Amino acid sequence: MTSREQLLASTFVSLADTLVADFDVIDFLHTLATRSVELLDADAAGIMLADAHGGLHVMASSTEEARLLELYELQNNEGPCLDCYRTGRPVARDDQSAMRSSWPAFTKELQGLGFHSAQALPMRLRAETIGALNLFRLEPGQLSPADLRVGQAMADVATVGLIQERAIAASEHLATQLQAALSSRVQLEQAKGVLAQRTGLGMDEAFQVMRAYARSHNRRLSDVAAQIIDGTLGDQQVRKGSKPRPGAQPHT
Repeated sequence: MTSREQLLASTFVSLADTLVADFDVIDFLHTLATRSVELLDADAAGIMLADAHGGLHVMASSTEEARLLELYELQNNEGPCLDCYRTGRPVARDDQSAMRSSWPAFTKELQGLGFHSAQALPMRLRAETIGALNLFRLEPGQLSPADLRVGQAMADVATVGLIQERAIAASEHLATQLQAALSSRVQLEQAKGVLAQRTGLGMDEAFQVMRAYARSHNRRLSDVAAQIIDGTLGDQQVRKGSKPRPGAQPHT
């Protein structure tokens, strides 16, 4: 196995490994950018990712020049990376004349920083595009078909890893929210019992009193429940603060 093949294999392993406990998305994307330069006929690379609202952000770059070019794209709403993200397809132009026709301001900035070619590969999984990989060259012309296949494969693997990591993070966040909701529910039941015992109210009445008090004082019900349990909110305060509405339905 040649050194390039070894580096390529190592890169795919690195891009697929997003399930580690200390996963760092910035370091992960920096790896994609630097390895793109090492493995492809590119002199610089940059990566943009979309936020939850579809807005693109510069997330990693192999050089300061690449970072500046990507920022320029965003600030001027012009360039291959933006077109690539919007279409979900690779974007390139055959020569500088075609580049100037498509992206006049960007092409001028590109040349001012010493580059003569730019193209972008989508970071996508099926119909979902989460960003784009920008590749810059000092020489005119596009990447070879072989390099394009390797570059797209790296972008695809990185995308799968990122989406997988996001799904796990979202699942863990949901589990935390559910656990918090369950804990709050237990606390509410306990507070209902405490208030019912102290005041002689029924359990449903006690809940309605707690709920009405929380609403009238713009408080979270779980906070009111906690204060009833620890005694910092007195029974008479709760009852005086709000009375259960006539005909109120029992809480379930």
